[in-house]
Amino acid sequence: MKRFLKNNWIYILGAILVLSLFSLRFINLTILPVFADEAIYIRWAQVMRAEQTLRFLPLSDGKEPLFMWLIIPFFKLINNPLIAGRLVSVLAGLGTMFGIGLLSYLLFKNKIVSLVSALIYAVSPFVFFFDRMALADSLLSMFGVWTFVFSLLAFKKQRLDFAMIAGFMLGGAWLTKSPALFFALMLPTLWIFIPWQKDSKKNLKTIFITICLTFVTIFIGYGMFNILRLGPNFNMISSRNLDYVWPMSHILTSPLDPLKPFLDRSLEWVRMMGPWSILILLIGAYIVGFKKNWREFLVLSIWLLGPIVVQSEYAKVLTARYILFSIPYLIIIASSMFLTKRKAIFNLSLFVLAFLVFQGLSFNRWLLISPERANLPRSERSGYLEEWTAGHGIKETFDFLLQRQTENPKERIVIGTEGFFGTLPDGLQLYLNSYPEITAIGVGLNFSDLPSQLINSKKAGDRTYFLVNASRLLNSSENLGLKLIKEYPKAQKPDGTRDSLLLFEVQGQ
Repeated sequence: MKRFLKNNWIYILGAILVLSLFSLRFINLTILPVFADEAIYIRWAQVMRAEQTLRFLPLSDGKEPLFMWLIIPFFKLINNPLIAGRLVSVLAGLGTMFGIGLLSYLLFKNKIVSLVSALIYAVSPFVFFFDRMALADSLLSMFGVWTFVFSLLAFKKQRLDFAMIAGFMLGGAWLTKSPALFFALMLPTLWIFIPWQKDSKKNLKTIFITICLTFVTIFIGYGMFNILRLGPNFNMISSRNLDYVWPMSHILTSPLDPLKPFLDRSLEWVRMMGPWSILILLIGAYIVGFKKNWREFLVLSIWLLGPIVVQSEYAKVLTARYILFSIPYLIIIASSMFLTKRKAIFNLSLFVLAFLVFQGLSFNRWLLISPERANLPRSERSGYLEEWTAGHGIKETFDFLLQRQTENPKERIVIGTEGFFGTLPDGLQLYLNSYPEITAIGVGLNFSDLPSQLINSKKAGDRTYFLVNASRLLNSSENLGLKLIKEYPKAQKPDGTRDSLLLFEVQGQ
């Protein structure tokens, strides 16, 4: 043990540093308001927990349910449902970080590269941001990395057990999100690592075994995916996927639209949230190490760029989290810069790495204390902080309603919200799940008149409230018989305006 500590103390300290930096993800986990998809997923998890026959509920919207299944046990440990949902992503991020460290070592047999890759993952704002959101993308990324790890071991060592474990990882990815298909399609790229021998007959045998191992991995993965056939609406997965992608013939009619703008946008996301200094290490790694490690670079480049290019060509909508599962391979390539034997280049790489860590921590600081001040890309800032999808004021509204109900326990409270699905009412219902005395209902969009449900609730003697974004209110509150209780402003838009979530009490008309 003394010899081990003496020979590896620098790596032990490095691992402690990496884990310490990663642990920052647990701080102020709810400072960012609930996002539309988060509200949906957590609310689904609550419903599935309450009613066993609805365990496949996400299929009704064409979504795979594994992420929601994993949230359910956390409800027993944590009272705040948003924290429960986001912790799944934090732990998935931890799994991804370990996977990146191991994969880096398996590919390059270098502890420094392994440690650097984990360090970059720990501080990169790109993954830091999404590892703190109750979205399925961090979980998908983790399963992708571990599918790569165990498939690589299976092909290198020609072992069935590793191929089976890789199949379980692939199955987990397939039960998480449809882009897991990319992992299955890219598995053959790992054949380049199979152990070739001088004997051609042995090589043929190796090739045959490798193909069989690949088949085992895909068979197990696809078999796990087909568990979803036990639930209703399995067909909705393929049906809803078509809502998000163009047909295959799209490349023949408009090959550069949206390919070019989406590729530009992907580069912008990496440049702003990578942070951009990672691109220096990335370019330097190709210059310094590609010739010697061309196999590793080729495969990692395919796993990095393949899904991004395909999604840029065929996706109707592309946001930063859709390429999150490609970022681990970018990080590994950039980290391989430390394979260099030249002291001057190594020292320069250390300087760039130190600057990258500084950039990452500076960006992450704002994500932890004031997300509005973080330099998020326009598309991400808009969705998570400025528009109706951002849930500013929802938790505060719940606190107000709970206080009101506590003060008047015999009083029945009804609150109508804009929308029927998404940020509202799901974002409010997930907090009200354990409070049946308070009823939240969706009542529509774009209100020029007071919804009839709220009018009837008021007439029935219930204390009635209305929660709506200011941009959806097309008439004055006075004309609608509403008394403003509280206003919760969202982040400022580029034109200087702000939307706000408005909480009204219905006075009657």
